[in-house]
Amino acid sequence: MHRRHFLGASLAAGFAALGLRGCGASSPLRFGIHPWIGYESLYLAEEFGWLPALVELVKGSSALDSMELLKSGQLDGAALTLDEAIRVHVEGPELLVVGVTDVSVGADVLVAKSEIESLDQLRGKRIAVELAGVSGTLLLNILDQASIERDEVTIVDAPADTHVGLWKRGEVDAIACYEPTASILLGLGGERLFDSSQLPETIFDVLVVNRKFAERVPEAVRALLEAHFSGLRHLVRNQYDSIYRVATRQGISPREVRLAQASVMFPDLASNRRYLAKNGRVEQVARSLSRMLAREGLVPRTLKVERFSDSQFLPRSAA
Repeated sequence: MHRRHFLGASLAAGFAALGLRGCGASSPLRFGIHPWIGYESLYLAEEFGWLPALVELVKGSSALDSMELLKSGQLDGAALTLDEAIRVHVEGPELLVVGVTDVSVGADVLVAKSEIESLDQLRGKRIAVELAGVSGTLLLNILDQASIERDEVTIVDAPADTHVGLWKRGEVDAIACYEPTASILLGLGGERLFDSSQLPETIFDVLVVNRKFAERVPEAVRALLEAHFSGLRHLVRNQYDSIYRVATRQGISPREVRLAQASVMFPDLASNRRYLAKNGRVEQVARSLSRMLAREGLVPRTLKVERFSDSQFLPRSAA
């Protein structure tokens, strides 16, 4: 599982229905999306009829679907984590970050055995993580912050859906993961040693578009962001209704939705402008992250573009 599924839920992949498409200026923005609380704004926008004809949501069950279709040119944009956006950009078409949907403030967690009481005590331990996913970003940041060299720990690179089994069998001492795995591990005696609230403004979920498409059809990109902020207003201001709708769509409990909401921060329009500014936080983190990923051999090269984010497509007001 390349990207966390929203609380373990999945939808029937709509990608199978993709066919050949034209490339004229009138083509709608085909935007890949999959279940995650940070992307619910777009699901709500579609449900309420706030999604314009210029934007077509293409629904899948994981980020990997979107990433592959972005690389093949069958999508014009997608909702991804920042590290996933970097991976696509350096291997496929050039992307542009045009919106930030959420910032992790506890959704990503390092759970350890109870006898491990500090990050220093991770030396010599076995740590499970899905390196190619967002948890890999968390772990690499933790090791950097604790000044722990890669060869001072044993990293067990394993898919997220195997983490609970590894823990039960006693094969690892700590696991970098996300909900609901984190809560399961805590229930099995693990302790929360570190989480993304201790890495402020570092783990982002973003809206990205193919740079050439954005240059050719900027109005479609603006329409996408208008729809996002319309859905976000409902998600934040009408919580009882939105929690019910999210829970019903995902087939989960309202309590799980509330837990997911509490683990992220939803940036407003002003915060988006700040994040996406030239040399703003998104570009700072993206360049640092690309160097880290390249150093670990997870991407073939670092970012080479002058700008990786752009705020020009954001709405003028938050009406």
